[in-house]
Amino acid sequence: MNQQHSDHLLHLLHAHQRQHHFISDQAMIDIASRLKLPRAQVEAVTEFYSFFSRKPRGRFDILFSNCTSCGDAVLMQELCDRLGIKAGETRHDGVVSITDTSCIGMCDHGVSALINDRPLHSIDSNKISQIAALVEAEKPLDAWPTEWFEIDNHIQRTDLLLSTPFEAGSALKVMRDESIDETLEKIRYSDLRGRGGAGFSTAQKWKFCRETEEETRYVICNADEGEPGTFKDRLLLTSHANTVFEGMAVCARIINAKQGYIYLRAEYRYLLDSLEATLAARRKDGLLGNAILGIEGFDFDIAIVVGAGAYICGEESALIESLEEKCGNPRIRPPFPVISGYLGKPTVVNNVETLAAAAGIVLHGERWFRGAGTWQSRGTKILSISGDCCKAGIYEYPFGVTINDILNDCGAERTQAVQIGGPSGTLIDASHFDHCIAFEDLATGGSFMIFDDSRDLLQVIRNFTHFFAHESCGFCTPCRVGTTLMKNGMDKVCSGHGTAHDLDELKSTAALVSRRSHCGLGITAPNPIRDGLKNFPELFEQRLLHQKMEPEFNLDASLEEARQLTQRDDAEAHL
Repeated sequence: MNQQHSDHLLHLLHAHQRQHHFISDQAMIDIASRLKLPRAQVEAVTEFYSFFSRKPRGRFDILFSNCTSCGDAVLMQELCDRLGIKAGETRHDGVVSITDTSCIGMCDHGVSALINDRPLHSIDSNKISQIAALVEAEKPLDAWPTEWFEIDNHIQRTDLLLSTPFEAGSALKVMRDESIDETLEKIRYSDLRGRGGAGFSTAQKWKFCRETEEETRYVICNADEGEPGTFKDRLLLTSHANTVFEGMAVCARIINAKQGYIYLRAEYRYLLDSLEATLAARRKDGLLGNAILGIEGFDFDIAIVVGAGAYICGEESALIESLEEKCGNPRIRPPFPVISGYLGKPTVVNNVETLAAAAGIVLHGERWFRGAGTWQSRGTKILSISGDCCKAGIYEYPFGVTINDILNDCGAERTQAVQIGGPSGTLIDASHFDHCIAFEDLATGGSFMIFDDSRDLLQVIRNFTHFFAHESCGFCTPCRVGTTLMKNGMDKVCSGHGTAHDLDELKSTAALVSRRSHCGLGITAPNPIRDGLKNFPELFEQRLLHQKMEPEFNLDASLEEARQLTQRDDAEAHL
């Protein structure tokens, strides 16, 4: 089995870019030849992922988060000014490049950036001046203050998953003493549902895959949490990696899979060495490899593939395409992955939290898990809480906790709105704060972003629409074109040039994108605008011009240069 998976296309492209600071034409030819792939495929993949560049990047490649919780465009511009560089460009001497990127999963650490794949947090004006000096001196990152790169997971509240100790191999030892059917029934009776937000029955998914006639099956852990405001997987992969890997092994035993993959988001590449060390320790202890725990036929191993900056790869079929060394375009479904997934074989895709919960259920029993939560939403949910509150961080609650209780716990005051489940989730106002986190009420993959009354909420919604326009994979026209139209519409409204006609256009475009997009991510892209218009209509109306329509293109203004050249300003020179 290929544990390291170092020959994966994404890994080779990344390694080349780290060494040469861009992907050259010759590199694509060489890599295509090495992997026996069409050059067109390698070129398409290079162009698809935002972390790859065809133009030289700086030896210090700085990516500022543009998230509402861990980004700050003003500070990014300040750094650009100090280093004499324009955002989005590489300085002429090749020392530094600065651009923005989508959320990097550091929302509990204030303004953050990735520098050569390493996260640097708590950035302020003072730190900006120090960063600029270090870059100008070309000091290697290992010589920078170590505390800048130290990451505290800020665990504020724990419950079943985070407070219960877990010893590597303990769940597999329980499985050894019971039948596979008994273990699957334990998962079924626990009512464990997928923690990514959709909430599909985990036992049903595993059962469907197990019952296929194919002999080869796969387990994939989706660790591509790209939703802005989400960082719970960062904790699980640093402090509970053994539990996650054990959950993958439990699934593999049930569906008879020999190989598993964890697809790690590019922004978490700095976790790779630690995760590989954990896998190596599990192999040494007989918890991965052949005949795990001496069980004949229980052969299973795990490889890690790191993404390259594509939000769409959080969608399971796009993730599978990426694993197959292709662009991360969502597949047409059916067939679903449990029938035809990775390499056309039956595949279970679960997210990090779901697999950790499955391991806990096998070890402690279904009643341990089933006893928490509501009758439709069993167990607990880990939330990534950020924004305008005193105690941002990780909170684990039983399902059924109200929004008000969460706001009180994290020290939020004068809260204007909460974004549940990231930009693709639900934006609620104070009239909804008595609702609860549950599949039957407010479902979430984990993001919980708080905005107090000092925020310009229209700018927040605008930020989200820019995110979706940037992250659209371009596969289908409704999403590719529609997200850009929504972005342009929000730009116009926020600039004070919007009219009632523009709001009508936003509504109709949002409806079209939601109805006609190819995948779930496109379907949910209009949610910030739709929720904003529904729950905060007065904010839009206050920003409108008091006229029926303002044209997108001002023809009279465009003729100003011609008037100056001809030195005319009479009535005939105007429209």
